[in-house]
Amino acid sequence: MAHSGFFQRQAHARRNTSLLVFLFLTAVALITLAVCLVGYFVTRSESSGLAFHHWLLSNHGLLTGATVILLIGLGSLLRWVDLAGGGSRVAKMVGARPIEPDTRDGEERKLRNVVEEMAIASGVPVPELYVMDQETGINAFVAGYTANEAVMVVTHGALTQLSRDELQGVVAHEFSHIFNGDMRLNVRLIALLAGILMIGQIGGFLMRASFYRGHRIGRSRDGRAQAAMGIIGLALLVIGYVGVFFGRLIQAAVSRQREMLADASSVQFTRNPDGIAGALFKIGLKGGYLDTTSHASDMNHMCFGESARMKFTSLLASHPSIDDRINAIQPGMLARLRSRLRDTEPGATLYRGSAPGDSSGTSAFTAAASEILGPVTGQAARTSPLASRTEPANRPVRRFSNQVGTINRQSEDFALGFLSRLPATFRNLLYTRAGAVQLCYALLISELPRDQQRARLNGLAPHPVLGSQPDLLEKLLPALDSIGDGVRFPALELAMPALRKLDPEEREMLIANVQKLVAADNRVSLFELALTSFLHRHLGTGADRVVPVRYKSYRPVLPALQRLLGLLARAGSPSLVEAETVYREAMAGFIDAGRPPEEVPEKVTMRQLQEALVVLNGLSPLLKPAVIDACGHCITHDGKVEPREYELMRLVADQMDCPMPPLLV
Repeated sequence: MAHSGFFQRQAHARRNTSLLVFLFLTAVALITLAVCLVGYFVTRSESSGLAFHHWLLSNHGLLTGATVILLIGLGSLLRWVDLAGGGSRVAKMVGARPIEPDTRDGEERKLRNVVEEMAIASGVPVPELYVMDQETGINAFVAGYTANEAVMVVTHGALTQLSRDELQGVVAHEFSHIFNGDMRLNVRLIALLAGILMIGQIGGFLMRASFYRGHRIGRSRDGRAQAAMGIIGLALLVIGYVGVFFGRLIQAAVSRQREMLADASSVQFTRNPDGIAGALFKIGLKGGYLDTTSHASDMNHMCFGESARMKFTSLLASHPSIDDRINAIQPGMLARLRSRLRDTEPGATLYRGSAPGDSSGTSAFTAAASEILGPVTGQAARTSPLASRTEPANRPVRRFSNQVGTINRQSEDFALGFLSRLPATFRNLLYTRAGAVQLCYALLISELPRDQQRARLNGLAPHPVLGSQPDLLEKLLPALDSIGDGVRFPALELAMPALRKLDPEEREMLIANVQKLVAADNRVSLFELALTSFLHRHLGTGADRVVPVRYKSYRPVLPALQRLLGLLARAGSPSLVEAETVYREAMAGFIDAGRPPEEVPEKVTMRQLQEALVVLNGLSPLLKPAVIDACGHCITHDGKVEPREYELMRLVADQMDCPMPPLLV
C-alpha cells in the first residue's frame, strides 16, 4: 500500500527526534572532552604530568567532566520544565501578545482570516495567534507539542509589510510545520540547546569577571598570577565558543531540510508561488531578525527566516539562503522579483502575487512538491463536504490517506464559502468562551422541539459560563438550521481557541455537561459520539501529550480494526449483506489470505469505539494510511457520503492525529 507524504513526514519527524538526541549526546561528549583538555593543561603540574587518558580518570578529570555534564543537564532540564506549558509558554518567552479572536485591528483581522481559512481547509483546530509588537522584522513561527495546542506567532513587521498573498504563503509554510510534527521537535531542541549554550553563557560571564579581576590583581601580584588568570580566561573562552558552535551546528542539521520542505508545502497548499517567494524577498530586503528578545538565537531554528545574526552563516545557519529558497520555489522567480523592484512600483503592489486561483507558472515546481506531498487522487467536482454523486463503475480508487495533511483547491473553496456564509453574530460568538460552550450544547439540541430543548438544558447545573444561556442559544440555533449539518465540525474547529481558554476544571465540567445531554434520551447517535470524542481528544486530560508509537504491525490491533471497520461498514450500507461484503473488503488488507472471513461485529458501543481509536492511534505513522483508506472505502463504496458517515470519518481522522480536509466526493 502506498503511503502519502504526510505519514512519511510524520515518521521522519520521529526519526529526527532520535537524531536530535544523538547529536545532543555527541555535543555533550565533545564539549566535555574539550573542557577536560583545557583542565588537563591547567592542572597538569598538579597531577604529576599524567597522560591525558590517565588524567581523565584522576580526581581532577572526573570532577571536571562531571561538572560539565551536570551543568549541561541542569540547563536543559530547567528549560524543559519551563517549556512544559507548550506553545503558549514559548510565545510568552519571546514577549508575544495574544491576538484576541474578535480583534478590530485590520492587520490582525487579516491574519486571523487567513489562518481560519487554512485551518478549516486542512481539518485542524484553529491555532492561537500571537504578535510580537516591538519586532519590525518579518518573521513567524509555530510552537507546541501537538496540533491541539499549537500557537502561531508573527512579528509586527510581518503583519504590516506583507500583502495578503505573501502572508498566506507564510501561514501555509507554518501549517506545514504543524502537519509534519516539526513543532514538537523544535520545542525540544530549545530545551536541549539551553544546556549546551548554558556553558557558553557561564563561560562568557566568568571570562569577563576573570579579566576584570586579573586587571585589579595585576597591580599587587607578580606576573605569574596574571599569566594564570590569562590561562583561565582562555579556558573560559574555549568553553563558551565550543558550546555555541555545537548548538548552532545542531540547529542547522535539524532545521535546513525541514524549511525547504515547508516552502514546498506552502506552494502546494496555496498554488501561488509568488506569495511565499515575495515574503522571502522582502525578508532579504528588510530583514527578519528579532532584535527585542534575548531568545532570538534560541528561536532561530523555529522561525520562518533567520532570527539571529551569526558568523559562519554558510555552515551554521538554520535556513538555506534566501536566494536558494526562492530559486527552489521556481527557477527565474528571483530575477522577476528583482525586476519588479527596479520598476519602482508602489510598496502596496510591489510584490503582488497572482490571484489565489491562478496556478500558472507552477509547473517547474510540481515535481518537487508532488514528491514531498503526494498527489490527491480522484476527481472532485463539488466543494461541499457532504456533496454526493453517483460515480461511474470504473471511477478511480480514492485514497483518503493522500488527502491527510494537505490543502487542495476544493477544500480551500469550501473554507472560503463556509466563512462567508456564517452570520456575523454567530461567528463572533464562537470567539468567546460562553459562545463556544453554548455552540456545543446547540449542536446537540438543534433538531429537537423547543420544549425538549428547554427540558434538556434545565438539567445542566447553573454556571456563569458553562450553564445554559438562552439568549446566546437563540442566536446560535437559527444559524445552525440555516447553514446545515455539514458545518458542525468546521464550526467546532473555529471555536477551539475560545474553548482552550477554559480552566481545566471548566473543561471537565463542559465534557460532563455534553455527556449529560447525550445520555438524556438513552441512545447515542454517530454525531453525539463524534462530538464527545472530539472534546475528549482536544480538551480532556492529556490532550496536549504526544501519543507514542506502540505498534509496528497490524496483528496486535486487529480487534480494534474489526470494531472500527464493522461500525463504518454498517453505517455506510443499507443492508446487512452489503455491510458484510464491504467489511470483508476493508479487512482484507489486514488479515492473512488463508484466514476465514470475519463476520461484522453486531454492536459497537461508544466506549468500545473510543478504546479502538486510542489503540489505533498508537500505530506507527506508516501503518495509518491503510486504516484511513479502509475507512474511506466503507463510506464511499456506494459513491455517496451521508452526513453521519462524513462525521464518523472526520472523527476517525481526528482521533488518529490525521488532519483531514473536508471530504470531497
